[in-house]
Formats: sequence, structure tokens, C-alpha cells
Amino acid sequence: MADKQISLPAKLINGGVAGLIGVTCVFPIDLAKTRLQNQQNGSRLYTSMSDCLIKTIRSEGYFGMYRGAAVNLTLVTPEKAIKLAANDFFRHHLSKDGKLTLVKEMLAGCGAGTCQVIVTTPMEMLKIQLQDAGRIDNCDGSCFLCFCVAAQRKLMPQTVAPGTVEPKSPTAMQISRELFREKGIAGLYKGLGATLLRDVPFSIIYFPLFANLNNLGKRGAEGPAPFYVSFLSGCAAGSTAAVAVNPVDVIKTRLQSLNRGSTEDTYSGVTDCIRKILRNEGPAAFLKGAYCRALVIAPLFGIAQVVYFLGVGEYILSFLPKKDN
Repeated sequence: MADKQISLPAKLINGGVAGLIGVTCVFPIDLAKTRLQNQQNGSRLYTSMSDCLIKTIRSEGYFGMYRGAAVNLTLVTPEKAIKLAANDFFRHHLSKDGKLTLVKEMLAGCGAGTCQVIVTTPMEMLKIQLQDAGRIDNCDGSCFLCFCVAAQRKLMPQTVAPGTVEPKSPTAMQISRELFREKGIAGLYKGLGATLLRDVPFSIIYFPLFANLNNLGKRGAEGPAPFYVSFLSGCAAGSTAAVAVNPVDVIKTRLQSLNRGSTEDTYSGVTDCIRKILRNEGPAAFLKGAYCRALVIAPLFGIAQVVYFLGVGEYILSFLPKKDN
């Protein structure tokens, strides 16, 4: 049976709505994942996800768990929209010449993962700096965030009155401006290679696995799957793909983190990062934050597929006036 045909605007709306709902629900767990993955053996502050969230609430308040959420909520709409729409586009064109085989499904996922990094890389770059800021609040002043604050003070010294407490971390806009000034557009795309190594295999695993799990719950040969089957299929496929690519996610997080303490390793690239992690922390370090990532991705993609299959985008577009032919 051919996949359900949905207009491009509806696909974009579905992806955007799903991303906004999903990120709002799971962002605190994503923050814990980032902080756990960035911990090196000599600077362990958190022992587990729950310990990280408890300490974050105690030191930064409830909204400390949503550091960087504004960046994610702003960019997750185009990211999820591109990912879901691109997968449907490639699946549609690959199925024109016959049955959509598993290999073709994997190729469609590969195309979707490649397309989404245009938005994912700068989004993750900024989000990671903001999420990890609380972990390095007691740093010695050598990290990138402290450099940004120092630069801000030089540019706008009048904004800091004598005797007042200065903000410890800059905003996403300040980080973006400083990165662009120092390194140009390439600064926002640091870790692009690692992002591709994570997102392309993720999509290759996720989309075919979801499609086949969802097909198992369809009502008859031609009927759609119930929404709860789509949700559970999205959760199962998402968590499986997330754990499978977690080692690359650790590498990507380390490479994109600019706020390093004086005792933490820095990395020149993917191979250097792999070598230093293996030497200093052992193979188990590549699984840091794996269960957090599974807990983030499972509901995120479960919600995405439910929104997609319920046709939220089509419903919204139905209120717009139709053009007369």
C-alpha cells in the first residue's frame, strides 16, 4: 500500500507542533543528558540523572532545568519539520518504481538525517553551551562562557553597576554573536561531522523500524494504525535508535562544548575525542547519558508520530480559505 499522501505545508505544521510539544515535555531530561555526557572522570558533579536534576533545582531553581529551552523551542520546529517531510519525500520517490524495500526505507532515512543537520548543528551548538553552563559555574574563568561575559563587559561596561552581581552565563544571542565574530558561520557549525555521524545512522534505524512496527498494528490491509500504536511504535523505534547512536552523541556533545574547565580535556576532532575518551575514561564513557537520551527520544518521537498520523496540520489548514480554480 502506498504511504498516505500529505501536503508539504501540513507536513511542516505536523513536524513543528510535534517538536514543540515533545521538547516542552522532555527538556529537563535532555539537560541532564548533556551534563552527564560532559562530565570527565576528574570533574564528576552528578552521579545519575535524578541526582543531576535534584542538584540543578537546588542550585538554579526549577527553571534552571530549562536552560537553553528557548533555542530548542525556536529551532525544533524547522528541524522536526525538515526531518519528517524529507523522509516522506524520499519514501514517496523511492517507492515510485515498485515496492518500498527495507534498503529503500533506510536510504530515505539517510536522506532525512542528512537534510536536518542544516538546522540541528547550530541548534545543538547553542543549546549545549546553555545547558552545560550550570555545571561549570565554579570554573576558573578559562572557559568560553566566561570569555563571552568578559567580552560583554568590555563592550557594555555601563550595564554592570559597582557592587552588583553579574550574570554567570550569556544568552544564546551573545554566544552566537561571539562565535560568528571569532570564527564566522563555521563557528555555529562546529561538530557538523559528528552530528552527521549521529543523525544519519539514527534516521536509518528509526524510520524503517517505526514504519514496520506501525504496520503490525494496522486495522486490516488498508486501514490506518490506531494512534496508540503509532505512539508506541515511535517510542520503541526512537529509544532503540537513540541508544544505538549514543556513543556518537557523546562525541558530538564533547566536541561542541566550548565551556571547559582547566582540568578537562579538549578535543581537536572526532578521532582525537575517541582516543582521549578511551584512554582516560574507558569504553563505558561512550554510554554516558544513554538512558537519558532514550527517555528523551522515546516520547519525543512517539508524540511526533501521533501528531503526524492524527493529521493536526491538515486540520489547521482546513480553516484557511481555499483558492478557487
